Amino acid sequence: MRRISRLTRVAVGVASLALAATACGGTSSESDSGDGGKDDKGLAIAYDIGGKGDQSFNDAAYAGLERAKKEFGYKTADIEPTEGETDADKEQRLASLAKQGYDPVIGVGFAYGPAMKAVAAKYPDTTFGIVDSVVEGENVASLVFAENEASYLAGVAAAKATKTKTVGFVGGVDIPLIHKFEAGYKQGVQDTDPKVKVVSQYLTQTAEEGGFSSPDKGRAAAEGQIEKKADVVYQAAGLSGQGVIEAAAKAKVWAIGVDSDQYEQEALAAYKDSILTSALKDINGAVYALAKSVEDGKPLNGTRTFDLKSDGVGLSDANPKYAEVPGLTEAVDKAKEGIIAGSIKVKTE
Repeated sequence: MRRISRLTRVAVGVASLALAATACGGTSSESDSGDGGKDDKGLAIAYDIGGKGDQSFNDAAYAGLERAKKEFGYKTADIEPTEGETDADKEQRLASLAKQGYDPVIGVGFAYGPAMKAVAAKYPDTTFGIVDSVVEGENVASLVFAENEASYLAGVAAAKATKTKTVGFVGGVDIPLIHKFEAGYKQGVQDTDPKVKVVSQYLTQTAEEGGFSSPDKGRAAAEGQIEKKADVVYQAAGLSGQGVIEAAAKAKVWAIGVDSDQYEQEALAAYKDSILTSALKDINGAVYALAKSVEDGKPLNGTRTFDLKSDGVGLSDANPKYAEVPGLTEAVDKAKEGIIAGSIKVKTE
């Protein structure tokens, strides 16, 4: 039987939301703690395109898994995607995890939507979670974020940091989810300084073309924007974003990270001085909150939105140079207050 752990401190925003609520292909990484029994299986996650090691979206989910494993002492699993996989492949992967007894099972990314809907109905006693998409089901928690709000703050920062009055946006794939990032960013830039121009580019039309998994595509796009005088480039492109950051560092301009605090990522340490800030999504906290709700016997379900008001999204100030940009801290703080108070309505497209 799964142990019910005592309440521990959760990130402020995630805790408030949680407490208010009453393998096909790829590789699997499983581990057992010293006190986890043979049948003591807990959280399992299935990665989105780019997989573990993207220093961004998927790695944030993995951090949540590691946190749950450490606290609850159970076996976990994390499964990599395969190139060119279909919805049927994803469905088989999720079903396999449920059959093995993992609970909850989380699909990391909107691409798991159709598979999640099909599998959740077949395994009503398992709690499922999906990040960045809404799937209806009594045993499904849809973990979505106000990316546009964090991106608005990134736009404010970009407008304050630019000296050329030109900034860039690189989106991984031309889809509504990434449009939210672009919309918030552009609005934040223009509300801060209407004279600043935003140059945008999407790497691909579909995820299958590598928009979220090709650093070379990100690098080329950033280089093109830098040639157009962009001296701050914000990327919402998964693994491809690493190429954007590399290009910015090489050209000695600013990059803005996404999802995780990319200034703190070890794999990006060589470029960290060029990462002004990152638009954050507390995927780590959301994944952990769902795992904890199952441990406590009160599984979350329905749509859970993580926004600025709940500290589910935000902007990093880890780079000391962030505070050195004239007026940046004050402008971001004022914008955050406006969004939370409702005086600033952030666009989604």
